[in-house]
Amino acid sequence: MSRIISRRTMIACGITAVAGAAAVRVAGRYGLIPPDSGGLYGIGETLTYASQRLLIGKHALAREFSRGDISNVIPVNGPPPETEAYDRLLVGGFADWRLRVDGMVARPAAFSLAELKKYPAHTQITHQACEEGWSFIAEWTGVRLSYVLDLVQVDPRARYVVFFPFDNFWESIDMIDALHPQTFIAYGLNGRELPPEHGAPVRVRVARQLGYKNVKYLSRVIVTDTLEHFGKGVGGIAAEYGYSWWAGI
Repeated sequence: MSRIISRRTMIACGITAVAGAAAVRVAGRYGLIPPDSGGLYGIGETLTYASQRLLIGKHALAREFSRGDISNVIPVNGPPPETEAYDRLLVGGFADWRLRVDGMVARPAAFSLAELKKYPAHTQITHQACEEGWSFIAEWTGVRLSYVLDLVQVDPRARYVVFFPFDNFWESIDMIDALHPQTFIAYGLNGRELPPEHGAPVRVRVARQLGYKNVKYLSRVIVTDTLEHFGKGVGGIAAEYGYSWWAGI
C-alpha cells in the first residue's frame, strides 16, 4: 500500500510541477513575473500575482465605507523617523519638504505640500488591512498618484513605482496599481492634517493592497522599468523580510 501511495504522490507532484511551469510561462508571456519570483516560494508568488491580474483585471475596486463605519481607534504602527532631517521638517510644519518624483519620467519634479493640496483632491473611506493586526477604517484625503504621474509624464516603458520614506521602509507597486483611482498620496486623515504618527507630511494609500504597501513619511518616488537595482531586488523591504511583494486583498 505504501508503495502505491508513494507512486500516486510522485505522479501528483509531477503533474503539479508541470502545471506550475506551464502557468509560469503564461505569466511570463504577459509580463506578470513579480520581483520576488525567485527562491522557495517563487512559483507560488508568480501564480498568485499573475492569476489576480489576469482574472480580476485592472479596474476592480476596494470596498468603500460610510463615515459611520470609521474606526474609533486608529492604531499607530511605530514612531515617526528619528532623524535630524525629519525632525527639522516637522518643526517647520513641512514648509521646506519636497516630494521628489523622478526616474523614467520626462519632467522630474519636486512637489511641496502646498502644491499637492492645490491639485484636485480625492477623498475615500477604506479599510487598511494588516496581517499583524494594525487594521482600521479611516477617511483619507489627498491627490491621486495617477494625477502626479501625469504631471511628470511617465515613460510608457515603465513598469513600477518605488516609494522611499525618511526611514528605511521602502516599497513598490506595479503601474496597474499606481494608476488605479484608489491609489493616491494622502495628506489628510479623518478631515484633519495627516498626523506624524500616521505618516506626515504624506503617505501613499494603496487601497487594494495590505497595510505594509502604504508607505508613510514619503520623501521620494521613482518610476522604473525594473526593481533589480533597488535593495535586494525583490521589490521592497517587506519582501526582503519574507513577506510577499504582491500584497493584494
